Amino acid sequence: MVATLWIFFAAVIYLLGVVFAIEAIMKARTPTGAIAWSLALASFPFLSVPLYLVLGRNRFQGMVEAYQENAEDIDRLYAEVTEALDAQRAPPSGLGDARRAIGALSGLDVVAGNFAELLINGEATFESILAGIGEARDYVLVQFYTIRDDKLGRRLQEALLERARAGVDVRVLYDDIGSLGLPRRYCSELESAGAKARSFKPDQGRRNRFQQNFRNHRKIVVVDGRVGWVGGHNVGDEYLGHNPKLTPWRDTHVRLEGPMVTQLQLVFFSDWYWAARELPTLNWTPRAASNGGIPGMVVPFAPTHVHETASLFFVAALNLARKRAWISAPYFVPDEAVMKALKLAALRGVDVRIVTTGTNDSLLVYFAAYHYIMALSGLGIRFYAYSPGFLHEKTLLVDDHVSSIGTANFDNRSFRLNFELTAVLLDEAFAEKMETMFENTIDHCKVLDPEALKSKGLGWQLAVNFCRLLSPIL
Repeated sequence: MVATLWIFFAAVIYLLGVVFAIEAIMKARTPTGAIAWSLALASFPFLSVPLYLVLGRNRFQGMVEAYQENAEDIDRLYAEVTEALDAQRAPPSGLGDARRAIGALSGLDVVAGNFAELLINGEATFESILAGIGEARDYVLVQFYTIRDDKLGRRLQEALLERARAGVDVRVLYDDIGSLGLPRRYCSELESAGAKARSFKPDQGRRNRFQQNFRNHRKIVVVDGRVGWVGGHNVGDEYLGHNPKLTPWRDTHVRLEGPMVTQLQLVFFSDWYWAARELPTLNWTPRAASNGGIPGMVVPFAPTHVHETASLFFVAALNLARKRAWISAPYFVPDEAVMKALKLAALRGVDVRIVTTGTNDSLLVYFAAYHYIMALSGLGIRFYAYSPGFLHEKTLLVDDHVSSIGTANFDNRSFRLNFELTAVLLDEAFAEKMETMFENTIDHCKVLDPEALKSKGLGWQLAVNFCRLLSPIL
């Protein structure tokens, strides 16, 4: 009897392996991903079938059904907000033809009258955020991929508790996987003071039980609809440089005022609605900052879209470059489209520089990056590894006027699986600050020579290529 059950179980697993392999071939977003999954499912079904159930889905499901529950109210709100933002629309900007494409991907447009403050590293970022929360009068919206119950996490909690007890509407959203160690007590203490805390819950709905591979990687803070923050930092002591292995931690955030904050709030609103099925009452009147003259826009990326929004955004931005394209990201695992855009930029004579981390927190992605660095050899692209500690920022500088500070890494997960966003600022003075920041970071980097990497030993080369093969399903 036991043998019969085992044979039946094995037959089911092998059959599922074949079925899922066919599905991967038909639906995987990249040829490499299709090949990797189909080979694994056909060769090792007992291991790969469970993995495919969790990791194999390539588009987030359930958003349409969630929207339909309150379609009339949501449509009315979005129509009002869109009309208000249209009145703040900026004249022709430095994005050129890419403005229309990026606008079509994001559903948003370039708005005028913004102020932006560059925040370099954790102390500057969290001093600004905590001070801003302390000034809240109506509401505070907080969203992070990771919130830890450590010193920084408790500083944030204390600031939110103080505002909640003062009658301010406080809402906190976090990712289930990114905040896996967050104790229930942390949120219950917020709730007891009148705040609302929710996890993103990607697996809502019976058909979405295995949807854990999708992460909400966004980092958003909005106060009263007037001031907002976005960038690379999460809430944890390591972001202040308190992890011995990863110290010093190098990261970047931006503080915003003006109509871009309304756009940022729209992104939070969408994520909160998915998590809580609530339509919070917020300030939807965009106002130009008193000291702001910067055109810009918030660009959200999501696995709910038909098109790969993050990848296409970076392709559009790189195609704009005529003078320079400087990129900083901890994980450099670009897809084929971004690789071609990088090659074309270099062939046009653009000064392409790529800054990545010299200290890893993910060995597979860290090794995979070297494959792509070597593949871009001979083009004059300059590569740098931040050597003092861990570089986590996600920034882009194109020519003398286009700056991007956001949450998206240069990897398959950010391009296709994560909810991400970036703030795009079109201003020469702000770009000068970005240039100085890049140069200061590069001063602490080790130069990577792609040609020298090719001469490394066979074991190292095998590790790099093995990790590269796994990168589409990481």
